[in-house]
Amino acid sequence: MNHSAFIAKLPLFSGLTEEHLAAVSSIAVPLSFRKGQTIFLEGAAARGFYVVRKGQVKIFKLSPEGREQIIHVYGPGETFAEVPVFENGRFPAHAEATAKTELLSFSREDLLRLMQKDASIGLNMLAVMAHKLRRFTIQLERLTLRETPQRLAAYLLDVSLRSGGETSIELDISKGHLASLLGTAPETLSRILRRMNDAGLLSVQGRQIRIVQADQLEALASGEERL
Repeated sequence: MNHSAFIAKLPLFSGLTEEHLAAVSSIAVPLSFRKGQTIFLEGAAARGFYVVRKGQVKIFKLSPEGREQIIHVYGPGETFAEVPVFENGRFPAHAEATAKTELLSFSREDLLRLMQKDASIGLNMLAVMAHKLRRFTIQLERLTLRETPQRLAAYLLDVSLRSGGETSIELDISKGHLASLLGTAPETLSRILRRMNDAGLLSVQGRQIRIVQADQLEALASGEERL
């Protein structure tokens, strides 16, 4: 199957010539996973990285007691597991499909061989990883805020920003996964969403959320106001 059209749209491979896109496409290995299926385990040797073509993948850690903490959730067009591949190391967390998922896998050896022919591939990957590092920094700051309402407000504003500033957004992950991502319990998340809805900050209908008072939500996220 030719993946060139999909690969050409990825920031990771932007600006490549048709010849080099064809070369990248030739080393892409399609993989399919059912919902709940493990993609890799923490500590496994990282021999390649992945691009989500369809579906969704969660990256998570497990505490000694078995409690799951989601680190990130990736959707179509997003890449994951690049850094351990360049380090020639091991995966620092678990990866699991949260829906029926199709991935493209790129082996470390094949990718390094292509980089020797075209350095722009490596430069693109560095730019993408730098962008992801900024997002992880924002997420870390969000998780270290004192109150869950602040973390939730910051997350919703981030989703709105990534959606082009749209005030009507749809959660692309389940509320259970969102609760884990924000470091709280699902019951607490539902309670806070109801409070935000009742306070007129949001209009909540299942996964459909409309930001009604963006200024107040920003003030809540920054800690200037409390719910």
